[in-house]
Amino acid sequence: MAAARKLQLCAVSPTAKHSASVLFLHGSGDTGQGLRAWVRDVMTPDLAFSHIRVIYPTAPERPYTPMRGALSSVWFDRLKISRDCPEHLDSIDAMAELLGSVIQDEVNAGIPKHRIIIGGFSMGGAMALHLTCRFHPDVGGVFALSSFLNKDSAAFQAVEERCGRGLPVPELLQCHGTSDDLVLPQWGRVTSALLQTAGMRCTYQSYPGLGHQLCGPEMELLRGWILSKLPSSS
Repeated sequence: MAAARKLQLCAVSPTAKHSASVLFLHGSGDTGQGLRAWVRDVMTPDLAFSHIRVIYPTAPERPYTPMRGALSSVWFDRLKISRDCPEHLDSIDAMAELLGSVIQDEVNAGIPKHRIIIGGFSMGGAMALHLTCRFHPDVGGVFALSSFLNKDSAAFQAVEERCGRGLPVPELLQCHGTSDDLVLPQWGRVTSALLQTAGMRCTYQSYPGLGHQLCGPEMELLRGWILSKLPSSS
């Protein structure tokens, strides 16, 4: 698809038949290749599977308000890194459409939506929550690492509306370091609590002493969770 080609994609192919996919979205200012290298640095063995394709897209550069309008590879714009400000829905929704093309490419390759998981680190986790809660609630799951949603997020409203109508929403795995001084751990906890109140099934895991970063035990937990959601179909 033309839209999907606008995003650079770094992917780890399965070693056998491709029957499921994971989209892993990087944090602000990073790239798909950068996140891929980081994951490989903290994990032994790699986040790789016999049947799952792991895709690391790179956000296109855009003016980013917290950097005084300087260009940065971010999934959306925002006034500041805080729960207490309105979401920039125009940029979020435009990126959701672009990432939706990547999801559709996987579907066109024969992967059912329920065999796709979407997640991310920091801003990437917030973007993943918007994608899954508001646009693609029929995927197999969502994960958010060191992430948060704004206090009046449209994602909360979408989950509440779907659950109120008896419609399914994906399950969430959320992880956060207790020493994160960029995305405060209480922001992550409140996000999880509000999504649970809205009707989403959530698992929240804290990592004592971890800052705004990934760690090996967290990635091992993620690997096991992905496999529980996307077992081999062979």
